[in-house]
Amino acid sequence: MTDTMVDTGAARAVDAIKTYGEGEAAVHALAGVTVTFPKQQFTAIMGPSGSGKSTLMQCVAGLDRLTTGQTFIGDIELSTLDKTQLTLLRRDRLGFIFQQYNLIPTLTAKENILLPLTLAGEKPDPAWFDTIVETVGMGDRLKNLPSQLSGGQQQRVAVARALVPRPDIVFADEPTGALDSRTGMEILNFMQRAVDETGQTIVMVTHDPHAASYSNNVLFLADGKIIDEMPNPTTDRVLDRMKQFEG
Repeated sequence: MTDTMVDTGAARAVDAIKTYGEGEAAVHALAGVTVTFPKQQFTAIMGPSGSGKSTLMQCVAGLDRLTTGQTFIGDIELSTLDKTQLTLLRRDRLGFIFQQYNLIPTLTAKENILLPLTLAGEKPDPAWFDTIVETVGMGDRLKNLPSQLSGGQQQRVAVARALVPRPDIVFADEPTGALDSRTGMEILNFMQRAVDETGQTIVMVTHDPHAASYSNNVLFLADGKIIDEMPNPTTDRVLDRMKQFEG
């Protein structure tokens, strides 16, 4: 008799609770969430303001600690890691795309893209680097500082920075929230292709039904709990589901 292999996914949370404050003033940002983010899939997390969607992503990504429960990257439980180990795991296995870009102002676009590898003492795969840069359309701006780039171009640099090291999983927090619709669509297309063509895993927090439609599956949160999910989403179906939060 053989043991059944359990798919731990790229990341997961088990009975995740995150509480801010104490006593009557306590706020439960996460109220017992158990979820698995599958490998080589694009998962969107949606919900009204205060639903816990960003908190869930931050805790699973090791950017914040749970009050109780467990979070895993692969088979590694994050609570077992000290601060240094957690920093190294984020550097070596995870990629991050933030709405604020978080570029280093004194580094060129190329230096910003390569920063995670530089910090790890590693060199990029030249062919993969060229592919990423060409896809985000930044080949002619690699020598520019962030101050010499538009907001959309800075976000393209941030996306490239997250993908060039080939991380196990990319966490994206409202990655197109500050972009015009055309640039946002290009970024989402690229993220979708990274999943479909190279097997990347992406977890994205978004409030935008159109952005969510690029994912393989949408998780809906309310009051710190997952209340629904939607495989193969479309913009209209997501929009209809979100309207129920307002009803």
